Amino acid sequence: MRTTPETVAELIARQWGDHRPGLKNEHTVLSRHRTAQEAAARAALLVDLLPPEAEPHVGVLLDNTPEFPFWLGAAALAGAAVAGINPTRRGPELARDILHTDCRILVTERAHLPLLRGLDLPGVRILVTDTEEYEALLAPYAAAKPGEATIAAPGPGPASRLLLYFTSGSTGAPKAAIRTQGRLAAAGDALARRFSVSPDDVHYVCMPLFHGNAVIADWLPALAGGASVALRRRFSATAFLDDVRAYGATYFTYVGRAVQYLLATEPRRDDREHTLRLGFGTEAGPVDAARFAERFGVRLVEGYGATEGGASVQHAPDTPPGALGRAAAGDDLAVIDPDTGAECPPALLDARGRLLNGDEAIGELVNRGRSLFEGYWRNPDAEAARTRDGWYWTGDLFFRDPAGFLYFAGRTDDRLRVDSENLAAAVIENILARWSEAAAVAVYAVPDEVAGDQVMAALALREGAVFDPEAFAEFLAAQPDLGTKMSPRYVRIVADMPVTATNKVHRVALRRAGFRAAPDPVWCSPPGHPGYRPLNPEALAALLAAYEARGRTDLLDR
Repeated sequence: MRTTPETVAELIARQWGDHRPGLKNEHTVLSRHRTAQEAAARAALLVDLLPPEAEPHVGVLLDNTPEFPFWLGAAALAGAAVAGINPTRRGPELARDILHTDCRILVTERAHLPLLRGLDLPGVRILVTDTEEYEALLAPYAAAKPGEATIAAPGPGPASRLLLYFTSGSTGAPKAAIRTQGRLAAAGDALARRFSVSPDDVHYVCMPLFHGNAVIADWLPALAGGASVALRRRFSATAFLDDVRAYGATYFTYVGRAVQYLLATEPRRDDREHTLRLGFGTEAGPVDAARFAERFGVRLVEGYGATEGGASVQHAPDTPPGALGRAAAGDDLAVIDPDTGAECPPALLDARGRLLNGDEAIGELVNRGRSLFEGYWRNPDAEAARTRDGWYWTGDLFFRDPAGFLYFAGRTDDRLRVDSENLAAAVIENILARWSEAAAVAVYAVPDEVAGDQVMAALALREGAVFDPEAFAEFLAAQPDLGTKMSPRYVRIVADMPVTATNKVHRVALRRAGFRAAPDPVWCSPPGHPGYRPLNPEALAALLAAYEARGRTDLLDR
């Protein structure tokens, strides 16, 4: 019977002597023993390279290559912490991430060296993994064993920091959330038990390892359950099924629009001929989850857990479609109106599960009880904002049905205020996703010319589809849960939905472009006029004049 681990270091050490497959990458298969051996060698190197006065932090700027899990394991064994560095960051922002987390060692690869040129990184030693110099540096440590090299006696414990992972907030500098070995080991073990992970499983890691999803929901449960891990350097929708078949993958995780990209690939007769049994992630949406199950025969389980660990929602067998689950036993999760601090009333849902009172039922998810939030690295103001009034404020919008099931409604940054009514982008997105011509949908706020916001939607169409404004307007009119203020004033037709490195919609870029700077066709539904019309130069000029007349032009530049 498997015992509950106290640290991630323990999970790494358990692999020692186990010669079953542990890591698969392209044409390479390494045993679990070998992966532990590689982690131990890097742990010993890390201990020798870190200056005595330095924080035990190592930055990892890598794609999903074997070196990434090796260094995660090395940090765990040594009692150090990995700061996941996002390769889509540039210039001063990239340097800021490395320096803010006090990394004295940065592990990268030749493909990412151009990102570092010209950056001022005082005191940071750069290790380039795919070089002869790196292999020579590592060679003396090849015989190291788990437990032989640690930062400080008696070795790593449950309270040892292991991750400094940046949140993917849409505004301001990213915050580095602290996650300790004890919390992470418990999370990995809980997911392994929940999904009955065994040594026969293969976890396909196609989401980036610098993000918490891939590490916490994919790599860690594989370690805890004895499964092997298969790596994809970067997510590819077209290569997904080929990888699954080649690796014999049984489980994968996803974030953001990855599921939509998979659904947008050309259907094949062998779409159901694979070994996958489960996908676990967030933000797929009920419509696309149903389409995925119908096409690929794979159940998607939607979950919710803040990167910071401050709140999580537990899925149960009786969770209704569209809901994520309920609060875990002992948790006190509430949906709170952030303006008043009062709990929002339960959601009213029709027979088809469609929300009828979003304006009053949607609020911010707050943990009023115990919280696993372990803080942000050197950011006391952000910590205080997250834990104000003794509660943990997630920054995410939810609503709760009368039975206590919780439904995700977007980020607080994605809240819109139209004609004095509060709307949530994710709720509108789930409605628009029903349109058969849509491959991907994003909803966001643009300033109204008089006051508040208006709804703008970006639509990526299915292959071969052409936007039909009349058909789209008819579709909207047929949706019983699309309130009159939810209907998009502006519609942008995009060839590809802009996304971040973690496959989440790049809402900042969409909002900044708005309807004025969008490089794609934009359609408008003017007040008092049914249907949609092209926002041509004449219509745009008239619209901008209305903003100018009311002194609101500057809002379009924010």
